[in-house]
Amino acid sequence: MSKDEVLREIAMLLRQLQQSFDTFDEAAAARLGLNRTDLRCLDIVLGDGPLPAGQLSVALKLSPAATTTAIDRLERAGLVSRTRDPGNRRLVLVASTETARAAEAELFAPVGQAGTHALTRYNDDQLTVIVDFLQTVLRVQEEQTARVAALH
Repeated sequence: MSKDEVLREIAMLLRQLQQSFDTFDEAAAARLGLNRTDLRCLDIVLGDGPLPAGQLSVALKLSPAATTTAIDRLERAGLVSRTRDPGNRRLVLVASTETARAAEAELFAPVGQAGTHALTRYNDDQLTVIVDFLQTVLRVQEEQTARVAALH
């Protein structure tokens, strides 16, 4: 294959990968009875929480009111709880519940385990190239997201 053909193949595979992420997220959201925004919110809380509602709003790129609505829905579903920050009683922290952590173990942990297992076929040098590739793709995606956002 020529370099141009390889680059087209990579571009096509990246599109398919993005679509597969979207399809997985739709299935996970449906399994949990959530919409995609609520699933994103839960993912952030599971990964970074407990965290202040304001920080969650920034991470989601949503207004405080929209974030509060998402937190309300997740709380009603038993997936997050709100508590006062012991260091600053004015702050409300959003934390995942045991139910959320069980859902994470059921739905998301197997993806990480399967991915880790699939990567065992690569040697250390190849894994270093894969990490560099993913960092490059992430940087390009973030740059292009900023470019599109600036078109408003």
